[in-house]
Amino acid sequence: MNPFELNQGEAVKQIGLGCASFGRAWSTDADAEGGIRLAWERGIRYFDVAPMYGSGAAEHRLGMNLDGQPRDSYVVSTKVGRIVDDPDQNGVGPGWHFDFTADGIKRSIEASLKRLGLDRIDILFIHDPNDHWQTAIDEAWPVLADLRSQGVVRAVGAGMTQAPMLARFARETDMDLFLLAGRYSLLDRTALDEFFPTCLEKGMRVLVAQALHGGLIDGVPDPQLYYRPTKQETKDRVERIAAICHAHSVPTAAAAIQFPLAHSAVAGVLTGPSNAEQLGQNLDWLNTDVPPEVWSSLKEAGLLEPDTPVPALEMHAP
Repeated sequence: MNPFELNQGEAVKQIGLGCASFGRAWSTDADAEGGIRLAWERGIRYFDVAPMYGSGAAEHRLGMNLDGQPRDSYVVSTKVGRIVDDPDQNGVGPGWHFDFTADGIKRSIEASLKRLGLDRIDILFIHDPNDHWQTAIDEAWPVLADLRSQGVVRAVGAGMTQAPMLARFARETDMDLFLLAGRYSLLDRTALDEFFPTCLEKGMRVLVAQALHGGLIDGVPDPQLYYRPTKQETKDRVERIAAICHAHSVPTAAAAIQFPLAHSAVAGVLTGPSNAEQLGQNLDWLNTDVPPEVWSSLKEAGLLEPDTPVPALEMHAP
């Protein structure tokens, strides 16, 4: 399926709202309400969430803010592999634990439906099975495949930062979609090694998240890369990318958020703002004109491989 099939308007035709930040400790109900409302107003109809995000808080907030909208007017994906501990009446708890067993997957789905206030979920992803491959493939995957065959969910897949493990899922299953965090960006193209070629061979699509690497690309203080302090080598690379973008009067984040869309394996990009203001900025970056000279300069500087797909040709076609 195409997660973006219900999006309204050319400007957001490949954009979904990632709701992870709406579960952060500092996030408020007002932040979530404002972000989700603006997404809807701008035409976004695909929303991604997970039990992990705020131990159920993000799912609960998404459900509250979609309440009243016709169920057939939007697409929701959530994830399995984590169970919220000691949930309150809203299904929100103080923490979570991993559980990729068949029983755990079923309990996770039931709890997500209650938090979201929905009678169905469109897309289910196995979430971060990093050290749990065997249980995920032996128990979680058959449950998802069975739910898909029954028509309970429309599409199934896996989501994580480990591109090699996603490539293994692609080889050994008939999943529909994958959610790749951080591994196809201006800083990291690990997905090109094995994962994207496998997806193209099998006709599977990829959703890209963390194209901005949590703000590292656009200059947040004390940035982290994959939840670890950023190495000086990476910071230097960001500065070189920024210098080229700024020489063409282009925000670095605009190039970064548009970059993944050029690859034929990529179905679209998830943007993960903390509030409406950040979402508005992200959407502006998505629609900023990035001239071909930016991409050619990045390649000439060795910051992109010569054969890396870039969006300039499509965007600047007559």
